[in-house]
Amino acid sequence: MEAVTPMQEVLDHINATIGQNPDRGKTASYIPDLANVDLNQFGIAVCLADGREFHAGDALTPFSSQSVSKVFAVALALGKVGDGLWSRVGREPSGLAFDSIMLLERENGRPRNPFINAGAIVTTDTYLAGSTPKEALGGLLRFVRDAAEDSDIHINDAVARGEMETADRNFALAYYMKSHGNLSHDPQLTMGTYCHQCAIDMSCVQLARAGRFLLGGVKGLGPRLVSKTRARRIQALMMTCGHYDGSGDFAFRVGLPGKSGVGGGILAIAPGKASIAVWSPGLNSYGNSKLGTEAMEALAKAQDWSVFN
Repeated sequence: MEAVTPMQEVLDHINATIGQNPDRGKTASYIPDLANVDLNQFGIAVCLADGREFHAGDALTPFSSQSVSKVFAVALALGKVGDGLWSRVGREPSGLAFDSIMLLERENGRPRNPFINAGAIVTTDTYLAGSTPKEALGGLLRFVRDAAEDSDIHINDAVARGEMETADRNFALAYYMKSHGNLSHDPQLTMGTYCHQCAIDMSCVQLARAGRFLLGGVKGLGPRLVSKTRARRIQALMMTCGHYDGSGDFAFRVGLPGKSGVGGGILAIAPGKASIAVWSPGLNSYGNSKLGTEAMEALAKAQDWSVFN
């Protein structure tokens, strides 16, 4: 059997090769504070199930988690209402862009899954129930901080304001769902909470640590925040829906459950083995990190990690 290359050596090689690729994609220009992020940044971090951690590149630099935050939001919403969430949002891939309204019109205001924007707005609306936006966001931040065992994780208010100012399409999704009775709060409240949720800043190291809650309850590794069954189901959604209309391509190339964000971050899980975070702010045509996807593919190949083994 071929020897497995030591993890730090793998990450250093990925940083020195893929991380320096001049073809880096484009930033999310429609969100003001993301448009001008330096494209030359690249970071990667791995938290192994045995407790060891490795990182390379700009892995300690905070970035906007954006839709990666939906992983934590859906865990919080499921903790609040359980499987009742699925009466309001589906579990199927959309096959369309993350902010598409087409399926909402066809399916009477019920989003296909909790990782496209419409589904994430419903998820936010769910965990907002019985709380003010400030209280709900405090609960979400506590969940993320507990998962990462790090209190130094915060919401970037400037990014949140910019998102609110450019959220016309998301407001349209919210009002359309409200018209079908699938939004419990005033869209202004839900959208304000949603935009702040997406503006949580984390570094690759913090995100990889936070993702450990999905490792299936590996003993002694981080707090147990969800059951093993729920962790599996969230990973199933990450595999089938976590990269929008590029989810099939990510599954084909990487073979691991993953969730991307337009800030350029990706969280991926090698079940029972590792939580992985990568960040490169340039996006591909699907709105997912271009070099991040390439780095995840290289890491999975180097370590022979795949759910299809």
